[in-house]
Amino acid sequence: MRLARAEHAAHPWVIAQIAPEFKLVDAWALPAQGGRDDFAALLEVMARLDPAHADSAVTRALFRVRYRLGAWFGWDDPARERTIPGGTETTLSQRLPADLRGSATGPELTSASFAPLYRAGDEWAAELSNGTVHAVLHLAWVDQGDGQYRGQMGVYVKPRGGLGVTYMALIRPFRHLIVYPALIRQIARAWQARPV
Repeated sequence: MRLARAEHAAHPWVIAQIAPEFKLVDAWALPAQGGRDDFAALLEVMARLDPAHADSAVTRALFRVRYRLGAWFGWDDPARERTIPGGTETTLSQRLPADLRGSATGPELTSASFAPLYRAGDEWAAELSNGTVHAVLHLAWVDQGDGQYRGQMGVYVKPRGGLGVTYMALIRPFRHLIVYPALIRQIARAWQARPV
């Protein structure tokens, strides 16, 4: 279920401290609930997901188109090191406090384009940098009261100039109507199927 961005941003997340100029573009309540110590299980579930190979044929087609465009225009060239738009750093890890550097050990996302940044208590973040945006996938385990927690996901973006702004505007309906709903369904199935 989509969340109001203000609801996700209301928490004192580390990501807001290290990337204050990034815009929270999407926030979702995840179909993953459990106890205080189940955040690691959510990270394991998320690490196994690959939206590019979703059950949804439309989602797979969208990812194929995006990867093809990225190849044609050089957006995803891993050999090209890009600075964060408007900055000098190439990664947000350069902004992390010393106690969080190297804290994102554990599950690696199936999608190799995201690089883990940190894990701090009940939050975890990974970043992606390409020719259109510098983005952060933020996962959190949010206290719902009575010992119950729920997974939450936020996507923070800093567009790379006019191309990035245009790209984000063009993909918005696809994200909201196709990609995220398919991802949420994948998460729900994986969460229910996980070993308890």
